[in-house]
Amino acid sequence: MSLSATLANTPPIDSVGVAERVARFSTRSIKKSSKMEALKLALSMIDLTTLEGKDTEDKVRRLCYKARHLHVDLPELPTVAAVCVYPTMVKVAREELKDCGVQVAAVATSFPSGQDDLSLRIRQTKGAVRDGAQEIDMVISRGRFLAGDYQYVSDEIVAVKEACGEAHLKVILETGELQTLENVRKASDIAIHAGADFIKTSTGKVQPAATMEVTLVMLEAIRDHFQETGKIVGMKPAGGISNSKIAIRYLVMLRETLGNRWLTPDLFRFGASSLANDLLMQIVKQSSGVYQSSNYFSLD
Repeated sequence: MSLSATLANTPPIDSVGVAERVARFSTRSIKKSSKMEALKLALSMIDLTTLEGKDTEDKVRRLCYKARHLHVDLPELPTVAAVCVYPTMVKVAREELKDCGVQVAAVATSFPSGQDDLSLRIRQTKGAVRDGAQEIDMVISRGRFLAGDYQYVSDEIVAVKEACGEAHLKVILETGELQTLENVRKASDIAIHAGADFIKTSTGKVQPAATMEVTLVMLEAIRDHFQETGKIVGMKPAGGISNSKIAIRYLVMLRETLGNRWLTPDLFRFGASSLANDLLMQIVKQSSGVYQSSNYFSLD
């Protein structure tokens, strides 16, 4: 199907209906045994992330150590899904995470603005993959999208996807800049049509970042595409998801919208490093009946 045909099939969005459905997800009752399972599942879906100008190799090493050793007293815990860093830190992360199952993800394409020549962004992507990135988180050109140049946005995703080679591509829509839920759905359809392995809400640098409303709209785009083509696409809400209660609501929404098949780190991620500590606190509480101080867990 051509891009124009894909966009012609993009459905209108009922904002009131979206808000009502999101509100219902927070009313689901979770039994204690199911809650522990949900907490561990959410932990396994986290992309631990450090994306600051002050990042150092030592900080990345500490983050990778945390990814491998979440809690010394609970060795049965799953690892997180990935560690996400700038391209300059990929080699460090790859060395620290070799043979442990945690993926190395790199933001690319002039993250977070995307305001650079496409050829430069493609070179950055190829360089990150060459250095060992197994996943690439790219940003779309939001200015082009808002100007209505949908073909450019589609073409840049296709080009970056090709540059990724065997690496998985997560396409960041930066939903906080897209203004409407209709635009979120349209950008989701464009990214899926262009070959994204995942669609992702946000860079975490713009407010609002992930919300349940935009995530639901994106999940419905994934569902509709799967029902039409059989192609499976993953989802990553990122930014602002800081506690276990909210994370579990996202998992409820995921299950009720896409089904059990998507309840895996292969198809759903949280871009929320601070979430890891809260999940660990809740897991320890469920296991021992006692809360540990947040200071007990490493910040990096």
